[in-house]
Amino acid sequence: MSIEKFIRQVSGDEALGINIVSHKVFPAQKGEYARLSCTDNSLVQALEKSGIRFLYTHQAEAINLVRSGKNVVVSTPTASGKSLIYNLPVFESILEDPEVRALYLFPLKALTQDQHQFIAELAGRLKENQDISSAVYDGDTDHAVRSMIKKDPPRIILTNPDMLHRSFLPYHRKWKGFFSGLKYVIVDEVHTYRGVMGSNMAWVFRRLARICAHYGREPVFIFSSATIRNPVQFTSQLTGMDCTSLTKSRAPQGKKHLLLVDPLMQGAAGAAIRLLGRALEAGLRTIVYTQSRKMTELIAMWCAEKAGPFKNRISAYRAGFLPEQRREIEAGLSSGRLLAVVSTSALELGIDIGHLDLCLLVGYPGSVMATRQRAGRVGRSGRDSAVMLIGHEDALDQYFLRHPQEFFSMEPESAVIDPYNPRIMSNHLVCAAADLPLQTEEKFLEHQAQKSVCDLAKQGRLIPAGRGDYYYTLEKYPHKDVDLRGSGGNYSIFDQITGEFLGDIDQARVFYETHPGAVYLHLGKTYLVHELSLETRSVFAAETRLSYYTRACTQKQTEIVETLQSGVTGAGKVCLGKLKVTEQVVGYEKRQVKGQRRIGSVPLDLPPVIFETQGIWLTIDPDLHKQIEKKMMHFMGGIHAVEHCLIGCLPLLILTDRNDLGGISTPAHEQLGTGAIFIYDGIPGGIGLCSQAFTLMDQLLDRAVRVISGCPCENGCPACVHSPKCGSGNRPLDKEAAMVMLRELAGKKVQPVSCPAGSARLEKDKSKEKSRMKNFAVLDIETRLSAQEVGGWGNSHLMGVSCSVVYDSSSNEFLTFFQEQTDDLGKYLSSFDLVVGFNLIRFDYRVLKGQSGFNFHDLPTLDILADVEKRLGHRLSLDHLAGHTLGVNKSASGLLALKWWKQGKMDKIIEYCRQDVAITRDLYQFGREQGHLVFQNRSGRKVRIPVDWN
Repeated sequence: MSIEKFIRQVSGDEALGINIVSHKVFPAQKGEYARLSCTDNSLVQALEKSGIRFLYTHQAEAINLVRSGKNVVVSTPTASGKSLIYNLPVFESILEDPEVRALYLFPLKALTQDQHQFIAELAGRLKENQDISSAVYDGDTDHAVRSMIKKDPPRIILTNPDMLHRSFLPYHRKWKGFFSGLKYVIVDEVHTYRGVMGSNMAWVFRRLARICAHYGREPVFIFSSATIRNPVQFTSQLTGMDCTSLTKSRAPQGKKHLLLVDPLMQGAAGAAIRLLGRALEAGLRTIVYTQSRKMTELIAMWCAEKAGPFKNRISAYRAGFLPEQRREIEAGLSSGRLLAVVSTSALELGIDIGHLDLCLLVGYPGSVMATRQRAGRVGRSGRDSAVMLIGHEDALDQYFLRHPQEFFSMEPESAVIDPYNPRIMSNHLVCAAADLPLQTEEKFLEHQAQKSVCDLAKQGRLIPAGRGDYYYTLEKYPHKDVDLRGSGGNYSIFDQITGEFLGDIDQARVFYETHPGAVYLHLGKTYLVHELSLETRSVFAAETRLSYYTRACTQKQTEIVETLQSGVTGAGKVCLGKLKVTEQVVGYEKRQVKGQRRIGSVPLDLPPVIFETQGIWLTIDPDLHKQIEKKMMHFMGGIHAVEHCLIGCLPLLILTDRNDLGGISTPAHEQLGTGAIFIYDGIPGGIGLCSQAFTLMDQLLDRAVRVISGCPCENGCPACVHSPKCGSGNRPLDKEAAMVMLRELAGKKVQPVSCPAGSARLEKDKSKEKSRMKNFAVLDIETRLSAQEVGGWGNSHLMGVSCSVVYDSSSNEFLTFFQEQTDDLGKYLSSFDLVVGFNLIRFDYRVLKGQSGFNFHDLPTLDILADVEKRLGHRLSLDHLAGHTLGVNKSASGLLALKWWKQGKMDKIIEYCRQDVAITRDLYQFGREQGHLVFQNRSGRKVRIPVDWN
């Protein structure tokens, strides 16, 4: 089926439950070509045998720049022929001078293998006497082979940043022959070297240039990158060298459709599953991108369950798989054995996986750059293709669904690194001193590095020598303690029963995803984690069939170490500085896979993670605090909601994902004496994200006001103030309070933006629901026996029923049912649109179940106690809520009703039960009309609880 026919088919199919908010077509683009010319005619013939008979004009331009000895960064879309730009000059130079060497760096092993295969095939097509040898040198290379490569280095070595840092630079004397002939350094997918890894790589590249200079070489650097806004500035920061950029691709492109999809039911994951099913039936080869490892596994499992004959032609793909598992999947895609893959960002880069037709993005990838990179995986070789961005419920996705033109007009972000992060810089200076003694006059020690050297000398990590004009270190191999990727190393995951190695997980996620009791997904199988060993850095899990998944619960604290900059907002201060953050996983929730209902929580005793980083914080003026509480809004819920909204909006302004950031809200911070909202770089030492955010604070606050005021929900939702990674389960949150705060902080009144079709549909649906619900019932029961008398609350079905009272909204009457009438009660309640009560689900329905075969849990129910607990994170009594919301109190208690049962005073029990029903009814009607209830917090203040009962 053609792509256009597929789009028409799914657009008009109501059963899919999707709304295509916007559809933009990017027309096909013709290629611009140049003659294939090389200094060696045999290389031309070899390229022609490989199917390469011409160059695109941008390739020819870049190759000529390389030939002239200039460092080049090629920042063009996927499938624009970037690999030929570096391979052709390298081959030319080696054929001219056999002593020439080239070093290729790839961020992923799969990319290394992919490129090595192309190099070997091209070299094999040259004449017999033209030897261009190559070898892969990485963690998968056998030790005996490594020794052979060191003794007799090939012309081209393909490796990764970690190997360059740990094996080449510290042992450069063993690589003397290679470094002495090094003419080219190829850095593929350089845009991935941002954040912590990029800040580390800035020093690895400086150390590499230093070693090359030691052997009399100044190699040409050739960078290939996805489309970023600042390629020249970025590569200059990364290497300290000047670089020429080439950003316009002249390669042909097929017609590409980009669609924004609003899932109307079962969320983005459900819509992706249904669309993938249709794509498979249509014969379209598809890639599905998700935001997390867990979601990748879940979607692949759910799709396989519903795929029928296509079950074995779908696979998950993510980091953490064994190398052989990843290569098998890549080969399956390339050959066509697999028709679909569900992947994390691991397949975002240029691994050859053949021709694909359709890309489904389950949620916005977090940046324009990543969106374009993933979209570039489909439609190669000029074929028509489609990319469908399926919006999650979170703020950023919903913002784009409401403002599609802004999404289509956004430019790629700037890549960000911080080479002078003190922690990273000092570690690499010690490594550099171990590579070669540091000389105080060398260019390597410019800027802040000089001060860091002095500090390291005071600490004894660097030792001055001679006249103090150079430094060395006593640490023999400091490189082993420097983790380039900032994850702190990996933990190994094993099958507890068989001992089989399943994969690994980095230290940053181990407490969150593989704590004892966690549900871990791997290749479509469900494992329950039984043991986490900190000493051996191992996780042991057993395959188990489970109907729930787990989510970690965390606690955080922050301490201000140093204030670097400050400014004034409309209602407080904004500061940039150094923070000390303490994070601890204190437990986890169990949630049902179907419906995501919370079914329990379990405490954990894990060590805290403490680190220093960079962050920004906003203080709230005491007057604004008082204003919020005077209006009986929830102050803590307000600042918590503001925190979530700001973090959700930051990826609109800087190149980051919300997972790169952390946040803490506190109603009264000890050091500040006021309420405060903290946002910080989630990586020790920081990576410059909050530094950028500080300079863009006006824009950030303005954007947050627009997001929160433009969202049609009443009390907060994932589209505005909920966070998918909130450690406290999005409790408490108060959207109304957040709105007031943000407008005051922004210092201006921003009018709510108009809602598009999707939002109008949501409001229309709510109106329909309001008009549809004509009658409701309010239920309460009293029991014959206490929990103590039946052996505990777990035996509530044995308590018996003294009476059940129902309020009927249509007749405005109270009806009484006795224990022997429980079946009649169930049938009667079935006639209502809604059954309202207080603690119905955990108590009343369980008691009634002991007297009837009727399933009361199937009734459409609003349990006020459960709803309040969900919003606050703790329970409140009916008496407390009624007293502060309505100004009335209960007339008796459950214990007194049990005493009356023993005394045979049924009239008193019925009257008491009837009064409780009346209070519950009035509480429900108040909340439905006003949108909130009122309670008294621990500080003794009355605060609103937002509710949405329409």
